[in-house]
Amino acid sequence: MAYINLPNTQLPGIVGLFDFRKDTGKILADLAELLLRGPSTLTSGEREIIASSVSYWNDCHFCHTSHAAAAKAHLGAGMELFDQIKAGFPDVEISSKLKALLLIAQQVQKGTKHVLQSDVDFAKDCGADDLEIHDTVLIAAAFCMYNRYVDCLNTWAPEHNEEYVSMGERMAHVGYGKTIRATES
Repeated sequence: MAYINLPNTQLPGIVGLFDFRKDTGKILADLAELLLRGPSTLTSGEREIIASSVSYWNDCHFCHTSHAAAAKAHLGAGMELFDQIKAGFPDVEISSKLKALLLIAQQVQKGTKHVLQSDVDFAKDCGADDLEIHDTVLIAAAFCMYNRYVDCLNTWAPEHNEEYVSMGERMAHVGYGKTIRATES
């Protein structure tokens, strides 16, 4: 049970929090929309993998699983993607650029002084440009905040990966900005 009284107890994770405080919810949903679906040379699937990975490293089940489901929807992947993200893609071919950006995201997740020039240089050597590095850091930092928001208020989350598939489809194909507006109806 959530630590605060959320009026709509049917809404899981951050969606219930967006509904509780619609003004901040709209801003946070719009930020997610821009970071994960806005213009970028990184695909939405790649950005969702970054968000899901950071959420996994932060032990935020709701955010990890919902964003893995969105990555699945964007990439047309199977259910095994959930576990591949957790494992760091040992058996799946992902680009060296995405691997390097995930290393940067992991450094961001560890703390504010962990990204080093050598991490950035490595990402550039793997083909990442300044905007992609910037956006990776911002996605990772934002998801550290989102994860804490969800878990520090003890929101509920569906347990099984399969329960997130339709949510991931909606996030991938309808978007985040509409999530808060859908709760207003």
